[in-house]
Amino acid sequence: MVADLQPGEVVVAEKIDRISRLPLPEAELLVATIRGKGARLAVPGIVDLSDLVADSSGAARIVLEAVQDMPLRVALQTARDDYETRRERQREGIEIAKREGRYTGRKPDLAHHRRIIGLRDAGMSIVRTAELAGCSIAQVKRVTALHRAKSGGLPTKKVSSEDEFSSKLVLSTTPE
Repeated sequence: MVADLQPGEVVVAEKIDRISRLPLPEAELLVATIRGKGARLAVPGIVDLSDLVADSSGAARIVLEAVQDMPLRVALQTARDDYETRRERQREGIEIAKREGRYTGRKPDLAHHRRIIGLRDAGMSIVRTAELAGCSIAQVKRVTALHRAKSGGLPTKKVSSEDEFSSKLVLSTTPE
């Protein structure tokens, strides 16, 4: 979105926390990049003095720009602190639930796991499987290890060409 911004456009953030998930220096860089493109950032509840800044010059302009930035920075830092507090409390809650045996974690995406195992069964390398399945190499390794533990291993059959297989895969999964 930022790359496509044109001068005069307005970026609307529904809430300040949409930006504050970034660390403060990165959030400030994002805001500066938006402004550098000649666009404005609008956040409900944050005073927008852009019109006054545009109509002023000299010391008045510098003061208005500082006043414009101050509430945004305070809001960004406050929202970031709230975000980090929520994350920490969530981690603590998960640890307590794990100790008490109540935490089961996120349910696995079984269809995605079947696709990974299908690609590995067909002889795909770990890297190629990750590319075709749209996931990380680490996830392919985790799913493969879990499958081996449950089933006693993967077949070692190899296809003649990974590219040949992947093109068949694409053709077989394309809706008619």
